[in-house]
Amino acid sequence: MDLQKQDLQQQSAPAVSELRASDAERDRIADILHDALAEGRLTADEHAERVEGVLRAKTVGELEVFIRDLPAAHRQGPGSSPAPAPHRPTAGAIPIDPDDNVVAVFSGAVRKGRWRAGRRIHAYAVFGSVEIDLSEALFDHQQVVVKSFAIFGSVEIRVPENVSLRGTGSGVLGSFEVDTLDSGDPQAPIVYVDGWAVLGSIEARPKRGKVVADILDRVQRKVDRSLRKHLGH
Repeated sequence: MDLQKQDLQQQSAPAVSELRASDAERDRIADILHDALAEGRLTADEHAERVEGVLRAKTVGELEVFIRDLPAAHRQGPGSSPAPAPHRPTAGAIPIDPDDNVVAVFSGAVRKGRWRAGRRIHAYAVFGSVEIDLSEALFDHQQVVVKSFAIFGSVEIRVPENVSLRGTGSGVLGSFEVDTLDSGDPQAPIVYVDGWAVLGSIEARPKRGKVVADILDRVQRKVDRSLRKHLGH
């Protein structure tokens, strides 16, 4: 009888490949495809076709199909450390138009405190300075892009310590400095800083001692739900 129950449980339990894919898993596959394109393993058309398929995929098994012929797929094993945050946002995740504009022309502009960070923020510093402090911001989206332009000016960006931070901009007779940061939580926000500094500076780094409270709240809610379930409430 026990063997019959065990067989029924095994039959009812879905295989890993049949599980619904998460956004973090799609990001991991998209990052592998981007690296394969950079290494010359995929053509631009192949890369575009596979990324489109990744966005349509619904299960883990459907995602794995797009990387099974790539070496990186076979380096991902059980028990491995969490994959680092991708270097670029997921295709289609960030709108073209900004949710927020922070502009300083011969002046200074500051955005800080408890505010909701949109998916795309544009910062313009022309003979001025812009400060964007995300250390106390509310993140409604996992991926946030800060597009920065510093012309004879400066853009300074601060993020919490428990997010991931990436930079893909450049400086022309100026400086573009982003301290790469990886969060230990795969669901943590990822802040991408992009743009150009022309005879100016763009700088992004974590603010020591500051963390995203929403992540901690989410963990506490999971603990509370588990405790209530255990107690039968």
